[in-house]
Amino acid sequence: MKALVLKRYGATDSLAFADVPRPTIKPDEILVQVYAAGLNPIDYMIPKGSFKPILKFDLPATMGSDLAGVVVEVGSRVTRFKVGDAVFASLFDLGAGSLAEYAAVPERAAAHKPANLDFVQAASIPMVGLTSWQALKERAQLRPGQKVFVPAGSGGIGTFAIQLAKQLGAIVGTTTSTGNVDLVRSLGADEIVDYKKQEFEKTLRGYDAVLGTVRGDGIEKSMQVVKPGSSIVSLIGPPDAAFAQERGMNFLMKFVFGLLSRKVIRLARKRNAQYSFLFMRPDGRQLGKIGEMLESSRIRPVIDKVFPFANAKEGLAYLEQGRAKGKVVVELVKS
Repeated sequence: MKALVLKRYGATDSLAFADVPRPTIKPDEILVQVYAAGLNPIDYMIPKGSFKPILKFDLPATMGSDLAGVVVEVGSRVTRFKVGDAVFASLFDLGAGSLAEYAAVPERAAAHKPANLDFVQAASIPMVGLTSWQALKERAQLRPGQKVFVPAGSGGIGTFAIQLAKQLGAIVGTTTSTGNVDLVRSLGADEIVDYKKQEFEKTLRGYDAVLGTVRGDGIEKSMQVVKPGSSIVSLIGPPDAAFAQERGMNFLMKFVFGLLSRKVIRLARKRNAQYSFLFMRPDGRQLGKIGEMLESSRIRPVIDKVFPFANAKEGLAYLEQGRAKGKVVVELVKS
């Protein structure tokens, strides 16, 4: 089968199409014919070597995390799916990739595709949906009436997180450019800061939670908008010692991550806030609950561009420009 593979880290030609063996599934896996694969920023960061200390790949490795497709084979211990089922899933951090004609998916990572979504729409959801769910519901424990700041509201994470936060009953603040104000407002954002005209840290106040999505000094600036007792959940780092502990890393990595996060943790404590770094984990049960929200149209996918499989590398390059409104998806099979 054809797949987009990572040959080596850091090289300009690190990604290439290759013919690789079709996956052989384990008893607790399903084999999925991939109809569409959603792209995420980590998909262009991994080939640069940015996550080498954290994510382990046996090179050459198939790239991609999110997929939607049809089950063509089931393992002997699989009970939730049968051949012919339409599913969606994230393979992030599972040692497999979605930018391929077929993918082996652990049963625990998959969910039935919402009936009202096509495969492209469904493939846009898993990572942003699960990340938002785990950050806002699990980590920040967002409650009705609380205020959450979701910067970069028109991006892949932002467009989903705003909608989920509204479903949780929260008041949502966000940043975006002038041209995307109407988009984020349509998703439910209550307080919108046009970053071309204003600085959010001088405008927003009294927030209970922050979802860190913007690199640079975004997390430090976000400290200025929170109130005591708030939760700051970062998706972009710095990783902390608790994250290293969670992943079973050695003492040296715990020490290094402790140093990396020392400044931001200190700043959070000054605000009587709690900082943590979140690495999304695949979870089919949670994805199923997200699917119910999508199926009832309480949340809708937001897709910027769709690239054919042959142009997957161009799709990654486009995503890296940072201008996408919502998600970028690669389509392998027209449905």
